[in-house]
Amino acid sequence: MAERRKIRVLIVDDHPVVRFGIAAIIGSQPDMAVVGEANSGEEACQFCVKNEADIVLMDLRMPGMNGVDAITAIRKFSPELRFIVLTTYDGDEDIFRALAAGAQAYLLKAMSHVELANAIRKVHAGLKFLPETISKTLGDRMPGSELSPRELQVLNLIVDGRSNREIGEALGISEATVKWHVNIILSRLHVTDRTQATVAALKRGIVHLD
Repeated sequence: MAERRKIRVLIVDDHPVVRFGIAAIIGSQPDMAVVGEANSGEEACQFCVKNEADIVLMDLRMPGMNGVDAITAIRKFSPELRFIVLTTYDGDEDIFRALAAGAQAYLLKAMSHVELANAIRKVHAGLKFLPETISKTLGDRMPGSELSPRELQVLNLIVDGRSNREIGEALGISEATVKWHVNIILSRLHVTDRTQATVAALKRGIVHLD
């Protein structure tokens, strides 16, 4: 009887110690093997063009190309590849964007090694895997809270501490137009002022600080 082929896993994370720990977990599983490691989204894309993997364990926030952009890029030339996001960020916008990009699972790095291994097996079998806490966070996401590209630009500048005048100058729009966008942003985020908008944007993962 032929031996079943192991699940081939690519680990993408910009922290070597994290990659080492994940590789140790996967290496201890009799039905899995690490076929590569990448420390950036760009490296992940290069690996997936030249090498075969079944599952990509993808960190979200890395220098250069982030995890969501890497998933989007890789799926264009390798749509059959399956992705598990493994991150420390649990904001509903982070989860929403990752799943929209094509991730089949969203896991937090605080999870147990047993749960990680089970998630890999389920995703490899064609299933989705969302822990209860992640499903709840996604379920609590406010309907109609999506922001347009321009609103995201304005929100990023709000978080950066820019005034309406400075935002207008940066984006080449009038201060009145900025105020209009700000009002829409406050409404969509269900907050009443710029400080609350900043807190909500960072907590939910809508805006990331470098």
